[in-house]
Amino acid sequence: MGLLDLLSDKKLQPAECVVKLDNQEIDDMYPALVEVVVDADRSRATTATLVFEARRLEDGLWTVQDDDRFKPWIAVRIEAVFGDETEEVMRGFVKEVRAEYPQQRGSAKVTVSCQDHSLQLDREHIEQRWGEDAPTTDGAIAVEIAGRNELGVLEEPGEGQTVQDLLQNTTDIKFLQRRAQANGYEIIFREGKMHFGDMRLDAETQPTIMVYAGPDTNCISFNIRDDGHKPDKVAYQVAAEVGTNEQPVEVTPNLRVLGNDAADSSGAGLNDFVWRPQRQGVSDATQMQAVAQQMANEQSMKINVDGELDGSLYGHVLRIGEPVGVDGVGERYSGTYYVDAATHRFDVNGYKVSFRLLRNAYGDDLSESSNPLAGVL
Repeated sequence: MGLLDLLSDKKLQPAECVVKLDNQEIDDMYPALVEVVVDADRSRATTATLVFEARRLEDGLWTVQDDDRFKPWIAVRIEAVFGDETEEVMRGFVKEVRAEYPQQRGSAKVTVSCQDHSLQLDREHIEQRWGEDAPTTDGAIAVEIAGRNELGVLEEPGEGQTVQDLLQNTTDIKFLQRRAQANGYEIIFREGKMHFGDMRLDAETQPTIMVYAGPDTNCISFNIRDDGHKPDKVAYQVAAEVGTNEQPVEVTPNLRVLGNDAADSSGAGLNDFVWRPQRQGVSDATQMQAVAQQMANEQSMKINVDGELDGSLYGHVLRIGEPVGVDGVGERYSGTYYVDAATHRFDVNGYKVSFRLLRNAYGDDLSESSNPLAGVL
């Protein structure tokens, strides 16, 4: 056993996938389960697909199609088990069941498609006036909508804008998406709770993705794209007094800097790099400020990474909308990133996670305690 083996405390057990329908594990169906894929992305709902081999029994019934557990609107939960630890990958509801009967009977399969709790919020068309009696905020609205759908909140929601007599004439999720867009917010569902607010860059940093780290390596591939053609600021126009021209307002990113030096072009000796977004029907100055702030923040994430993890070696579920550490890619690009998307795949090849990371800075800002290679010569 080498020095790096002694320093490593990761769990070496292969990750196991646990699927629960209506809160009951489907352990009797695991032999027929071919693949589980969970696709999580900050910009859309988290979805999952479960692929089963289907067999016809002697009595004419089919193993999956005729099982009452496999039907739309059954509650679903998918978990990853690492030794004695269990972490949730997603929860929600079965959205669709597709059965395929090809000419070769042995190739029959059933695909069960699932979606997070945003599916539940898209069932009922609601007509309601928010703040009709007294002004309220988008954050208070989000809490009330979560409550009436029996969901909690991940943390204190963003306050958003103050609204009065605002009409909702659509489903809860479509209304929340519009309010999130008006404020530059994210909507993420996790473990029966909803996040409605800014990017969670101040959340606790997830365990470090290790690249080229000997026996501690848990990353299969890591590909960086450092895009300099993104603006450092965003400007928008506001109506000035009568008889004068509209005045531009410049907005700079207000996110936590994920590193030691911001990834901008301020030191290039060139003119300011400023973009002006189209109004796209937005006329309210408060909303335009929020839209411009979101664009400035998103554009500040100039460093983009696509890669793949060995989930068993990583020993955790990589969560979207939270920071994660990266080590082993050099002083400039190692450090803290933000998880933009993660696709979790369980199959005969084990547990793999394809990911997309974002960063707005350079420099390794990880503490030595989070780096098992720190101090090793």
